[in-house]
Amino acid sequence: MFAAATKSFVKQVGDGGRLVPVPSLSEADKYQPLSLVVKKKRCFLFPRYKFTSTPFTLKDILLGDREISAGISSYQLLNYEDESDVSLYGRRGNHIVNDVGINVTGSDSVAVKASFGVVTKHEVEVSTLLKEITTRKINFDHSLIRQARNSRKAVLCVVMESIRTTRQCSLSVHAGIRGEAMRFHFMDEQNPKGRDKAIVFPAHTTIAFSVFELFIYLDGAFDLCVTSVSKGGFEREETATFALLYRLRNILFERNRRVMDAISRSQLYLDDLFSDYYDKPLSMTDISLKEGTHIRVNLLNHNIPKGPCILCGMGNFKRETVYGCFQCSVDGQKYVRLHAVPCFDIWHKRMK
Repeated sequence: MFAAATKSFVKQVGDGGRLVPVPSLSEADKYQPLSLVVKKKRCFLFPRYKFTSTPFTLKDILLGDREISAGISSYQLLNYEDESDVSLYGRRGNHIVNDVGINVTGSDSVAVKASFGVVTKHEVEVSTLLKEITTRKINFDHSLIRQARNSRKAVLCVVMESIRTTRQCSLSVHAGIRGEAMRFHFMDEQNPKGRDKAIVFPAHTTIAFSVFELFIYLDGAFDLCVTSVSKGGFEREETATFALLYRLRNILFERNRRVMDAISRSQLYLDDLFSDYYDKPLSMTDISLKEGTHIRVNLLNHNIPKGPCILCGMGNFKRETVYGCFQCSVDGQKYVRLHAVPCFDIWHKRMK
């Protein structure tokens, strides 16, 4: 009876499909803000999920003893009174009959009356909670975490808002025939045929709630899935490995692209430099042959090993040579290595 009334409440209030009806009066106190629930898909035949309460809160599964500072705001939502006539031949009617156990002989429908009165909404300050969880880690040794991690179908959720009654409320059911005036009795002794049932439950009873799923990473960090697009669960090792390989691939691809760009620019520069040298007459370029100019020497004869040419041996192309010039110096070195042709003449032409 209670489950049927909460389902009817959620269906009429709506809230974009985020509200979940409390399934049992005995568990109503376990769906408070920041409480943990387990979301599990029933099977492929039932698209809806089943929510199971737990005795834990978000703080219980976090490392450290620091309390969660996110506050909870409350305000009045609406005044709810509902009377509905449900066919016994429908799924909801069968559920009510099985749940309540009333006598339905000669009846084709049941009338349900729910009197919740003024209900209040209690919700967690999401922005404050999101800031706080950036520095918190999940305790993987907690029993709830271990059990949920071993089940690929289970997703841990945090209750972010709950809807509660503010006074003593009543639910009553009457079995009868459509068109009759429905009667409601709160005591079974007034109805010996057992065609009416009623329950009364106390104030501050939770009748509906909404959740955010948790996505937990391998290092213990976690995210709140604040939209319906993002899904909760546990990061799997194979998923993390694939993501790492994908990032490495992108890094290597970007590095190779930069190297190829540098090679291309270097090659263009050398092509322009050498073409400029060869396109000019010998008398204008062969400066080393003129009187009083610097002289090519074989550095090996002076116990200087082979090394990269200062003009074309830098960067990615390590072009080496044994020739150079003792009349030039660079960075405190009393000689420079230069290819005999054409780097020696190009270098000294630029020096001029």
